[in-house]
Amino acid sequence: MTDLQEEGKNAINAPMSPALPDLHPEDTLLEENEERTMIDPNSKEEAKFKELIKVLIDWINDVLVEERIIVKQLEEDVYDGQVLQKLLEKLAGRKLNVAEVTQSEIGQKQKLQTVLEAVHDLLRPHGWAIKWNVDSIHGKNLVSILHLLVALAMHFRAPIRLPEHVSVQVVVVRKREGLLQTAQVTEELTTTTEMMMGRFERDAFDTLFDHAPDKLSVVKKSLITFVNKHLNKLNLEVTELETQFADGVYLVLLMGLLEDYFVPLHNFYLTPESFDQKVHNVSFAFELMQDGGLKKPKARPEDVVNLDLKSTLRVLYNLFTKYKNVE
Repeated sequence: MTDLQEEGKNAINAPMSPALPDLHPEDTLLEENEERTMIDPNSKEEAKFKELIKVLIDWINDVLVEERIIVKQLEEDVYDGQVLQKLLEKLAGRKLNVAEVTQSEIGQKQKLQTVLEAVHDLLRPHGWAIKWNVDSIHGKNLVSILHLLVALAMHFRAPIRLPEHVSVQVVVVRKREGLLQTAQVTEELTTTTEMMMGRFERDAFDTLFDHAPDKLSVVKKSLITFVNKHLNKLNLEVTELETQFADGVYLVLLMGLLEDYFVPLHNFYLTPESFDQKVHNVSFAFELMQDGGLKKPKARPEDVVNLDLKSTLRVLYNLFTKYKNVE
C-alpha cells in the first residue's frame, strides 16, 4: 500500500508533470491501463461552477417536490439511478420499467442502464453528445453527472437560467506500464444558452451584443421611446427594458394597446408574485402576438422572466417592426 501511494506521489511530483493538486490515495490505486478523473479542487471553488450546481439542484428539487425527494449533493444523491428515474419520468411524462428500490450495486447499475437508455433515445435524435455512461454516473463522477443534467435541462426547456461558459479543470490519472501518468484537461460544461438549445441561427442582436455593444444604448433608447408612446396612455412608463418587462404585465398591456382591445384581467396576473405566474404572463403575451400575426418569438418566456436582455430586446423589436406606425 505504501509503495503504491509513493508511486502516486512520484508521478504527480515528476518534473514533466504540471502542478497538480494532491490526490487521495485511492485515486492512485489503479490497474494497468485504468484511468481515473477528478475535478481540480480550485475549479470547485469558482463562483460559476458553484452556481451551476446550485441551479441544477434547485431545479431537480422543484421538479420532484411532489415525490418528497430532496437532493442535497449531486454525487451522493444521483449515482444510484433513483433520482434520475423519477426526474426523467416527471419530465418525459412516462413510467420506466425499473425496480423502485435497488440496494445492490448490480441492481443500481441495471436501473441506471435502463434510465440512461431512455435518456439517450430522447437526446440522440437532437444531436446531443453523450458524455456519460453507467460506470461514470455510478462512480459518482461529477463532470459526467453535470453533463447529463445540463443536457436534460436544455432538452426539456427547464425554466431556469444556467450560467454560461462554465468550464472546469479535470485531472486525469492513467496507469501505463506500471507507472502513473497525470494530465490536466479543460472540460466545458456549458456554452451559451442559445447554442445549448440548438438554436444556432444568429441574428442582428447576436451581432449587436458581440461586435457593436456601443450601439446597444441607441437600440434600447429607440425601443423605450416606442413602448412609452403607447404605455403612457395608461399612465405607465418604462425606463429599464431588462426588468420592467420581466413579469409580463407590460407586455400583455402593450399588446392590448397596439391591437386596440381590452385584455380581461382574469387572463393574466396583474401583480404576479411567483416565477410561474410571470412565465404565464409572458407566455400569454406571446400568444397575443401570434394572434396579431407575428411569428412565435424566438425567445423563451423563461428567458424574459430571468432578465435576459437579448431575449427581451428580440421580443420588443418584433413589436416595433410591426407596430412602429401605430398611433
